[in-house]
Amino acid sequence: MESKRLGRRTAAVVFAILAARPHGVIFTERAAHLRDHPGQIALPGGSVDPADGGDLRRTALRELREEVGIAAERVTILGELPMVQQRRANNFDVTPFVATVAPGPLTIDGSETAAVFTIPLAVIIEELTHGTVAVGEVSVETYLLDYESRRVWGLTGQILRKFIEAWNDPVNPLRAAVEATLIA
Repeated sequence: MESKRLGRRTAAVVFAILAARPHGVIFTERAAHLRDHPGQIALPGGSVDPADGGDLRRTALRELREEVGIAAERVTILGELPMVQQRRANNFDVTPFVATVAPGPLTIDGSETAAVFTIPLAVIIEELTHGTVAVGEVSVETYLLDYESRRVWGLTGQILRKFIEAWNDPVNPLRAAVEATLIA
């Protein structure tokens, strides 16, 4: 399913929260040889594939399995955040899904993923800021989070902001859904 807007590509990612304490959110460092965003920090996800049958949830779950080895049986999708448009370069329209992940191993696919790590959910909620990042000779305004020598920014920073907005919205059911699935 390609985006209807000319020249835009459709993708899905998973804001995957580990159900077990400390309830870390899974991030990947993209492999250096990838065409799109090499070496950047991202949420697991990617472009729609014809095998997904136009279902963005299937895209998100397939990519989660491919990139970090999490089978769909371990995943509970709890909601969908508003689509985020990439502002530069690759013209992606990205739909983020919020999910919790049951305990189990993570397996890195070295062809797509250089590293996998987690950031505690509380850190994301409390420490996301707004600032600028130098991209070549251009300064880009973005949401950003620095954690253990890694910087999350750009499209992923926008998704974190959308999650925090939903989390803090008293009429949005997302927070209650997430909290109900976390292991104390």
